[in-house]
Amino acid sequence: MKRNREKRFYSPTKQKILLLLAAGVALSFTRSPKAKNRVLKSLSKEWKYIRRDYLYRTLDEFYNNRLIAWEEEADGSIRAILAERGEKRILKFKLDQMEIRKPKQWDKKWRIVFFDIPEKMKLGRNALREKLKELGFCEVQKSIYLFPHECKDEIDFIVEFFDARRFVHYAEVSNLTNEAKFKLHFSLS
Repeated sequence: MKRNREKRFYSPTKQKILLLLAAGVALSFTRSPKAKNRVLKSLSKEWKYIRRDYLYRTLDEFYNNRLIAWEEEADGSIRAILAERGEKRILKFKLDQMEIRKPKQWDKKWRIVFFDIPEKMKLGRNALREKLKELGFCEVQKSIYLFPHECKDEIDFIVEFFDARRFVHYAEVSNLTNEAKFKLHFSLS
């Protein structure tokens, strides 16, 4: 039964609702009026595509699953705020949808991710390995991965998600031994 509930939770509309709530949080931190207007325009368009009855049922479900909380304003109105568990779920969505942009022209730099994550964090270590492979990294050794395109922001996000900042390192190099083998792997010229 629990597995069924989890599957239903991941419906695209529910993901959209949670991400829209997160956009509201991001809006509160935005200082630029232009950026606020852009966010508000995109938010208002997206909310229109969600049926009200479905939205209310979903918000109740999010509240019961402790993804959001209700906060009463001074004027008596009630607003939904994202709870810590909801923020973690959003991070998971972003991690699942992550892709690294591959420019048309290679800058002739290699990105290396290497780590030494302790055995007590084995699950996180294995998940990190799988995510790097999923993103297209080449496994050079068990804890050394190579990629030819800019990916520092994505690696920072992944490392924070797996709470492994102090164990994971990132480097950019322009000279690599056996480079021809890796160029062939990534179809680079």
